Amino acid sequence: MRDDTDRTIRPMAAIGLVRCNAQYRYEAPRQAILAAGNTATIELFDGPGVRDALTGLDGFERIWVVYEFHLNASWQPFVQPPRQEMAKVGYFATRSPHRPNRIGMSCVRLQSVDGLQLQISEHDLLDRTPVLDLKPYLPYADAFPDAAAGWVDTCIAPRYALTYGELADQQLEWIHQHTSHDLRHFLHVQLSEDPTDRRRKRITESPTPPHYVIAFRTWRVHYDINAESTTISVTRICSGYLPADLDSEDDPHQDKASHRAFNARWP
Repeated sequence: MRDDTDRTIRPMAAIGLVRCNAQYRYEAPRQAILAAGNTATIELFDGPGVRDALTGLDGFERIWVVYEFHLNASWQPFVQPPRQEMAKVGYFATRSPHRPNRIGMSCVRLQSVDGLQLQISEHDLLDRTPVLDLKPYLPYADAFPDAAAGWVDTCIAPRYALTYGELADQQLEWIHQHTSHDLRHFLHVQLSEDPTDRRRKRITESPTPPHYVIAFRTWRVHYDINAESTTISVTRICSGYLPADLDSEDDPHQDKASHRAFNARWP
């Protein structure tokens, strides 16, 4: 008979942090595999045995990263699946990041191991995510492609390819260079599935082309949808500030200088 009174419960502590460009929850894809271009660095904290513990890990193509959802503080027993037409399901039947113990796990591609730094790709993590553990991915034990997936099997949504007009392409590059915001990554995450979901995303519909606008912080991205070819055309980016707002000295987001420079180039 097991004596639980002898069990010692040790609090978990982070063994490292994620470093990447994505800072906000709406920049994280729903699943790691949906962000093929995502790269990041896992920086492990130095300590007794840590370097030795990495021996042999570089031989694995994929690893499990166990981490903390550090930006989430609450949870609900029912969750709205990421499909507009679906009813809510129980939280344990989803991978919602809003969990009682805020523990997440993602299977990512391991690019390299250099000392205490691991280069990864195809991830859904955010900058400064606390890493709790690393485990090798074992295809023979971890992959069950024929397993039933509950409600997910009934709602496979189409994925949209994003295209960018010449103007939008120039504007996205300018914003990335001058603000460090990677709007191209944000748009892939938010619009490649359910590009009209106004309940979950900051999307508004316009009666004139382009017909949709999605907000990223203080920027507004205009786009159109071709449902037949499942493509999205991003046409232009605009400042979310009104002229009167930009004239005000109040600058809570510390970004009005960038918007003024942007508007000077693209009036």
